[in-house]
Amino acid sequence: MSYTPSEWRVIEPIATRAVEQSLTHPERRDLFLCHAWDDRASGAAELYERLQSNGASVWFSEKDVPLGKQLLREIDKGLRNSRVGIVLVTPALLKSIETEGIAEKELSVLLASGRVIPVAHGTTFEALREVSPMLASHAGLDTAESSLDAVAAKIAAAAAALTGAE
Repeated sequence: MSYTPSEWRVIEPIATRAVEQSLTHPERRDLFLCHAWDDRASGAAELYERLQSNGASVWFSEKDVPLGKQLLREIDKGLRNSRVGIVLVTPALLKSIETEGIAEKELSVLLASGRVIPVAHGTTFEALREVSPMLASHAGLDTAESSLDAVAAKIAAAAAALTGAE
């Protein structure tokens, strides 16, 4: 997998921190997928499938919250047990952040961790800056510049390199 210099600047610092995580906590998943509720059956599911098919282990609420379990508690466990957070930034996520939905709570945790990669999909980083300047300040990937397949492959390849460092 090859990265542009700007893409590697996004991935490299997070990869370094994630390698440290993989050494101290090998049981953790590579990625936590933060998304808006409205995207769970579309963009988020597509990204999840592509990340999985490229070999990354991904925590995704649609697959990892068992029936009858408390959603927020399961999300809390997922955040704790993942090395890096991927935030799928869509128009629905921007709305969720503004209305302080569950994704906004996940985002707060991910921003505090310093291990977050925003992925703009169907929106722009400029629109994100209007809603969450802190998330927009993190370098990320954009499906307007690379396909969702290519973005997923790049993130998964970085995650695979992390687990190979163990």
